[in-house]
Amino acid sequence: MQKARIGVTGLAVMGRNLARNLARHGHPVAVHNRTATRTKALVDQFGAEGTFLPAETPEQLVSSLERPRRLVIMVKAGGATDAVIDEFAPLLEPGDMIVDGGNANFADTRRRESALRERGLHFVGTGISGGEEGALHGPSIMPGGSAESYEALGPLLEDISAKVDGTPCCTHVGPDGAGHFVKMVHNGIEYADMQLIAESYDLLRHAAGLAPAEIAEVFRTWNTGRLESYLVEITAEVLAHTDAATGKPFVDVVLDQAEQKGTGRWTVQTALDLGVPVSGIAEAVFARSVSGHAALREASQSLPGPSRTGNADSGFADAVEKALYASKIVAYAQGFHEIQAGSAEYGWNIDLGAMATIWRGGCIIRARFLDRIRAAYETDPETPTLLTDAHFAEALGEAQDAWREVVSVATRLGIPAPGFSTALAYYDSLRATRLPAALTQAQRDYFGAHTYRRTDREGTYHTLWGADRTEVSG
Repeated sequence: MQKARIGVTGLAVMGRNLARNLARHGHPVAVHNRTATRTKALVDQFGAEGTFLPAETPEQLVSSLERPRRLVIMVKAGGATDAVIDEFAPLLEPGDMIVDGGNANFADTRRRESALRERGLHFVGTGISGGEEGALHGPSIMPGGSAESYEALGPLLEDISAKVDGTPCCTHVGPDGAGHFVKMVHNGIEYADMQLIAESYDLLRHAAGLAPAEIAEVFRTWNTGRLESYLVEITAEVLAHTDAATGKPFVDVVLDQAEQKGTGRWTVQTALDLGVPVSGIAEAVFARSVSGHAALREASQSLPGPSRTGNADSGFADAVEKALYASKIVAYAQGFHEIQAGSAEYGWNIDLGAMATIWRGGCIIRARFLDRIRAAYETDPETPTLLTDAHFAEALGEAQDAWREVVSVATRLGIPAPGFSTALAYYDSLRATRLPAALTQAQRDYFGAHTYRRTDREGTYHTLWGADRTEVSG
């Protein structure tokens, strides 16, 4: 009886395409779904693409796998994932592995990995980016878990991943929840990137007066230079598209309420726990939230503001390009800072340059720009922020006048640009030799005796504000 090298349970679009990708690469794959008709449909429709071993029950799926068994679960995050684990774990033997390819919260992954490790099983929380097309043609894959599990699983994942210059967009990220942590931050950066692109479009339309089709051409031009990326590419396609039903630009018939599935929010919540400032990512999450509060926005339509009619000159598009690139540097710097802090907090020893390498292809944020990030971490793996890398520091210096002008134009015309303005504020905060946080800490000492440190000597101190205002040791 033929054995499968790997199994996939959960055959919705992502699971089905991942199974097809494995089969196309010559790996016999066992497939299973709670609803057996979906399994049959996969084999009937795509059976010629490779070797599929359909299984009607969990027991049949497990028995069809070679040892060590590699079982990929592609189901909804949360309770559904726990239910599938509880169903399959008793059927497995020590040394076997369960691979969670969904968008799980990394804290859940750490819990599951610990529990299954006690049973002798490997749990591999694996971030997969690229959507349904990536799952089929080659995604960026971010597996966590034990080094031992990667020895058995890694070659398969590297084989089906995207390749850039012959290098697989897959690597072992680190222990327990490291893979899902990195995928979470990837998605947070994706939120920021998309928000900055949206603001660029808004400014070109309402400050420069360009039509969507004209803006599409601007983005196509940008995509031939340093902003070359998947997101800029598809932005041009969307803006050039005309709605068949109305003849209007497609972007004008889409309801302006952006939804979200939670990974961006998790990125911000986790950053708060780690004490890492990811203001650009946070603003992107909040921008989606604002867009969805239709009643609040409707009630605010009568609020006064300036005319949105702009008279930007012909060079404004170039200024927006510089502001976009500079703000993008900030967003990625914040994301990599969070990965760095998470790695230190949980002892994961994540290679930041390797993360930039595997994001160059397959994933949603794939871009030429990531080569520069990879090079930055090769030059200095311990760099505290990408902003101080020589290449990026030079780019920021060249962009800052245009960046400030774009934020100024947005403010003057009442065009919301929270991504651009927050990125600039973060940049200026890091540049500042002294921040008003001194006053904030003094206030905290006044009302809560929280103490403070001085600039001229060591130690902590408290001023007796309610008495004679003498200073005492904290």
